[in-house]
Amino acid sequence: MILKKTQIVEAIQNEKGFTQKQAKESVDILVEIIKNTLKNGENVLLSGFGKFCVNEKAERTGRNPATGEGITLPARKVVTFRCSGKLRDRINGK
Repeated sequence: MILKKTQIVEAIQNEKGFTQKQAKESVDILVEIIKNTLKNGENVLLSGFGKFCVNEKAERTGRNPATGEGITLPARKVVTFRCSGKLRDRINGK
């Protein structure tokens, strides 16, 4: 199952009694804060949930699967997620 943004909005609406507009704005603001923080190269730690990290990937040589030709893949930034120990335990039923 995929949890969609609209389902998160509905859950906030039902749990906290927010209007749909308030719940949607809350989710939008949270997502925007996370995106801007990551864009600035900073990590985001959500205690009890996990950590979103920005990592640098160096330039490397790749291969075009269609032709087998070697190509250079440029350096880039990637976002990774590491779950907290509490979340890991909860997922594993501990």
